[in-house]
Formats: sequence, structure tokens, C-alpha cells
Amino acid sequence: MNDPVSVPPPLRGTVRVPGDKSLSHRAVLFASMAEGRSHLSGVLASADVRSTINACRQLGARIHIEGEDCASFGVIDVVGWGTLGPSQPSGPVDCGNSGTTARLLMGVLAGWPVRVVLTGDESLSRRPMRRIADPLESMGASVETTPHGTLPATVQGSSTLRPAHYASPVSSAQVKTAVLLAGLRATGHTRVTEPHLSRDHTERLLPAFGVAVETDPAPGASVYGPAHLKSADVAVPGDPSSAAFLVVAALLVPGSEVELPEVSLNPTRTGFLRVLERMGADVSSEETATFGLEPVGTIRAGYSPVMSGTVVTAEEVPSLVDEVPILALAAACASGTTRFEGVGELRVKESDRLAAIVDGLSAMGVVVRFGDDWLEVDGARQLTGAVLSSQGDHRLAMTWIVAAQVTHGQTEVQGVDAMAVSYPDFIRDLRGLMGRVTP
Repeated sequence: MNDPVSVPPPLRGTVRVPGDKSLSHRAVLFASMAEGRSHLSGVLASADVRSTINACRQLGARIHIEGEDCASFGVIDVVGWGTLGPSQPSGPVDCGNSGTTARLLMGVLAGWPVRVVLTGDESLSRRPMRRIADPLESMGASVETTPHGTLPATVQGSSTLRPAHYASPVSSAQVKTAVLLAGLRATGHTRVTEPHLSRDHTERLLPAFGVAVETDPAPGASVYGPAHLKSADVAVPGDPSSAAFLVVAALLVPGSEVELPEVSLNPTRTGFLRVLERMGADVSSEETATFGLEPVGTIRAGYSPVMSGTVVTAEEVPSLVDEVPILALAAACASGTTRFEGVGELRVKESDRLAAIVDGLSAMGVVVRFGDDWLEVDGARQLTGAVLSSQGDHRLAMTWIVAAQVTHGQTEVQGVDAMAVSYPDFIRDLRGLMGRVTP
């Protein structure tokens, strides 16, 4: 990606990053659950979201896509299964590489009299599913996983679910959402609490589909069932996680100045901005609109030659967990030491991201220390070129591509196709900002 003797051109201009992946999943899923016809725009055209679309089709939703480019679908027309419930599929439902698809579907299926086998690719089949299965079984559903608590999983739903008050041991939007969606089919009050507030897209989006969600500072969220979703028209804003990679690239490449409009500025997703500001980065955000209950606005970032290390606390991690790889790269280019606490969840992502961050930064000459749930990165005066692997993980692929712009010497990034999971056009957009538009 980077000539061993050249200085990369600055990133300059404006890019509208792809639609938010978390919201895209939920918009498609909630529309499929709803009674009536919904129209969705701005939905991310990525491999993960396609897994959700295909799964919902198998379960009986009628989904028609009118046009798409590499980054987003055009208008998606969805007629949901509504009060009839999901259909019994003719075979297993393949969730691909998408943990969101598998985990949220478990919650949806738990309250209906269907028996569904959920499968996934090799990577997804290593990720933990008992954290979802256990609370759903306490509500009356049956969820059979492998002895290791992984996919394939067989969900046998029940039409007589019990409401639950579930204290999740982990801060996970997927756990929270699965239990709340199951709670819509139970009679009574279902409440989920978690150690620290995780992404709250479900709490903000369900009201658009006619379902009230109560929140409290525990932090917790609750619903009252039985409740049925109604159709809605949804416009998905840009993904702040995707924006983070272009932001850090702009901070590290001399002379850069970028503007990223129409991005979700949900505070449970923008922890990376607060950390970068604390490090002294030239980065800012401005709210310009709302999408339902989601704040939307513009992120601006410019070259920041002087940044300092900081401490990222465990309380902050749920709001930036997907951005830890790119923040670790920023830390490697700052002065002093940056410490990340409470990042054990990185070990059960698409790859063991914690180990992969350590391996990649070490290969570029960065001094790194780590434990089961913490990471320390010492700022390096110069990153050296290396061969870096994405390990099939989209966040790592984009992190190493950004790193390749600022290494001294040639850097080869293997497995860049993994970017298709969340940002298929990342290299095109990066090159476009650098004035290197590829025909």
C-alpha cells in the first residue's frame, strides 16, 4: 500500500461513509418482524447485513431491493411476518460471519413455535453463544449449542415465554437486544441490566416501530409484552465505526483534513472521538440532524503531529470496542504510553483481536504489553514496514491499511477482502481522499 521511499499524499475532502452496520441489521430485522410494509434507505450493502436479509427471507419476510452500489442498498421494501410470526424454514439459516444476525435471531425466534438451526462460517462458529442462550432458556425457550457453547445452535421457540429480569454479566448490545426481543413475546415486564451501558440502538429504534422501551440509569432497559411491531420508514445514517478509520488516517498523514457528514453520533458509539480528543487530536463533531432518536452529524479531523498517551477505562470500552485496533494504532504514533483496560471482549470477536493487535504492532516495531483484559502501547518514533494479516477480520484489515500509509518501508496487508463485512469501498474512499482515484 505504501511506497518505501515516498510520503503519502494528504487526505483531503469529504466522504459519506457507509450506513451504520448495527442500525442496518436492526432496521432489516425489525421491519421483518413488523406488521405491514416498511421502506428502508441507507442500509449498508455488506456481507454481514446480507446475512440478515437472507435469514429474514428464509423466515418469511418479503424483501425487495431496488438498486444498490458497492456501499449501500437503494430502497429496501420489506413486508414483515407481523402477528403471524416467522415461518418454519426448509433448512438451516446461515448467518455467515455475522454475530449480530445469529444472536438477535435467537431472541426473535425464542417466542414463536418454530424450530430453527442457525449456522455460521468458521469464524462465527468459534464465537460464544451461551451468553444469549442461557437467558432465553430461563424464559422458556430451548437453545441447543455445541458442547463449547457455539454454533450451530438449534432454537426451539415457545409461544408461552416468561418475562425476565436479567442481569447480564457482560456489557453487550447483542445480549440486551436478544432478551428484549424475546420479551416482546412474553406477558409482563422484561428488563435487562448490564455493568456498563452498551450500544443503545435497539432502545432508540424500537419506538419507531411502535414499541415503547423504558431505560434507567442502572444501566438497564425494559419492555412490556406482548407487543407487536408496526411498519416504519427508516433512513440509516453513516457508521461511526467505519468513520474511525478515515479519522485516524487523517490524524496520522501530514497535511490531511477530512469531513465525514451524516454520521451517527450516538454517544454509545463515539467513545473513540472522546479518547482521541483527550490525546490531543484535531478532531471534532457537530450534530446537524436526528434520525428517530439517533443524533446525526459531521465529523472533522486533521493532521495531528502531537498526540499524547492516555488511559482508556473499562467503563469506556463498550462505546469504542470495535475501534480499539485503530485507536491502538493511533497510540503507537503518539508520545508516551496508552493503556486500554477491560478489553477482554476483543478475544471473542471475528478473530482474537487482542492477540492480533499485539502481533501486528510488534511487527512494526512498537513496544506492546498485554494481559487477559488489558493492553499497553508505547508510542514509537517510527513504524517500520511489515507483513500484516487481517486474520479474516474487517477491523484489522482497515487498521493495517491505515498503518501502511505511515510505515517506513513497504507494508503488505494480507486478507483485505475481509473489509466486505462492513466497508467494501474503504480502499476506494481512502485513495479518493488522497487524490488517487482508481478507474
